[in-house]
Amino acid sequence: MNVLAPPKARLLIEIVHDLVCPWCYLGVRRLLRTMRRRPDLAFELVWRPFLLNPDMPRAGMARPDYVVRKFGGEDRARRLYATISETGRNEGVDFHFERIRRTPSSVDAHRLVRYAAGYGRADSLVEALFAAHFTDGCDIGDHAVLVAIATACGMDRVTVRRFLASDAEAEAIHADNLRAHRLGINGVPCFVVDGMHAIAGAQEPEVIERLLDIATVGTLRF
Repeated sequence: MNVLAPPKARLLIEIVHDLVCPWCYLGVRRLLRTMRRRPDLAFELVWRPFLLNPDMPRAGMARPDYVVRKFGGEDRARRLYATISETGRNEGVDFHFERIRRTPSSVDAHRLVRYAAGYGRADSLVEALFAAHFTDGCDIGDHAVLVAIATACGMDRVTVRRFLASDAEAEAIHADNLRAHRLGINGVPCFVVDGMHAIAGAQEPEVIERLLDIATVGTLRF
């Protein structure tokens, strides 16, 4: 440890997101890229759930039905997905929307992230869930899929299966979603830094970095 080195400013970043939101996947990638550009800062990430489809059945919905309900038709969805896929390639995100056969409820995936945070696995689990859904087309509302993803992230298969079979943390997920709306967050991703500064959308790293600079003022802690 270099005792002469200046202390790093420590920033708490709450990431309000939905695991079925492609812009959240892109936004998180850009946030992480920004963080790598700032070795002078120390970060703590907290994952906050947001439900883009709060009325989605827990069993999910067939993708064609969802596309009609959400976008009004396949043509409009295809154009939007093409734009997102092109943006994703620049961030190293390989979107394959055509592989998604079912749009899941994200409640159980959010529950699992909350559970994983207690074991220090939330960051890796979120990345794995995004990739499973948007690249591999997996149904991340399916408990067997969630167990497999959590196990690959180093979590215990038996305890994860038992957790998912319960309804633990479900009320907390809905409460956090309601809280986000009450705070005026109506779209995701949204990054809240130290509970005071916020930015919404999949912003470019330069924009996120300016927010970090603003938040860093007066945050040196010992």
